[in-house]
Amino acid sequence: MVLVDDDLLSELREATINGDSDRVEELSRKVIEAGIDPLEAVEKALVKGILELGDRWINGEAFISDLIAAADAMKVGLSILKNEIVKRGGAIKFRGRIVIGTVEGDIHDIGKSIVASLLEASGFEVIDLGVDVPPQRFVEAIREYTPDIVGMSTLLSTTMLKQKETIEMIKQAGLRDRVKIIIGGAPTTEEWAREIGADGWAPDGISAVELVKRLLNAK
Repeated sequence: MVLVDDDLLSELREATINGDSDRVEELSRKVIEAGIDPLEAVEKALVKGILELGDRWINGEAFISDLIAAADAMKVGLSILKNEIVKRGGAIKFRGRIVIGTVEGDIHDIGKSIVASLLEASGFEVIDLGVDVPPQRFVEAIREYTPDIVGMSTLLSTTMLKQKETIEMIKQAGLRDRVKIIIGGAPTTEEWAREIGADGWAPDGISAVELVKRLLNAK
């Protein structure tokens, strides 16, 4: 039985917290070379690091930019370690899977990326579809990734209707009952969310994380 190299995992956790993607990549490969359980590396280094930074952010000891950098670094490590985990017949345990994107016609990325980073920092698996995402792509993503929650963002009042159109297309595809849908963005409101049939609305990143937790606990 291979003993866990605590020093190596500690270094990987620190590199994740520091948002050092190059170092995370290097250490993730060393984890595999050392014969360390890759699932343990994910849980004790990558996820533990991102959760620790999330707590620092909540306490005012870190910035949003730190979370985004750490989330990017974690993705690098996951991309390397996931393959090894699959080879061993294992699976990473997340608190839930979220598909998120900015709706068609809107190319604003910062707000969505902040929410995605906060969700990742809270232990959720996030599939970020990017910006200017057409309704059909959300439908395809539900089929492809079977998420627990779909999140749609918009910063423009002119593209708010795309949130409604996307929900309608998800219904037409017979997928509405499979997922919870949340929306957000500057022009949106809780009333708008109810009007278009969303399950929830969040005015900011912290509220989005709490909303996701409530919806998943209610499932």
